[in-house]
Amino acid sequence: METTRQNKIARLIQKDLSNIFQAQTRQTRNILVSVSVVRISPDLSVAKAYLSIFPSEKAAEILKNINDHAPEIRYELGNLERHQLRIIPELKFFLDDSLDYVDNIDRLLKK
Repeated sequence: METTRQNKIARLIQKDLSNIFQAQTRQTRNILVSVSVVRISPDLSVAKAYLSIFPSEKAAEILKNINDHAPEIRYELGNLERHQLRIIPELKFFLDDSLDYVDNIDRLLKK
């Protein structure tokens, strides 16, 4: 069960990560990265961000690139949140494939 503080920090990180990815993907065409949910550990040291990536064919490649650049993303996040948080949590990114799952269920139901 997450505390109120964890939920507030998770929402703040989600909003700022969304802004960072939006700025980065503006330069690339036909790629959309959105932050579905952020879960933060009880000690506020690790944040797990679940990303929804379109097109899903390139999702693994884009996720690997994002994980390779996680320290730079954490630095940008630190610049945005330096007045709200004392310690910027370590970022771990995961693929949120819930939209693909829903699409697969819909396709199977239509058969």
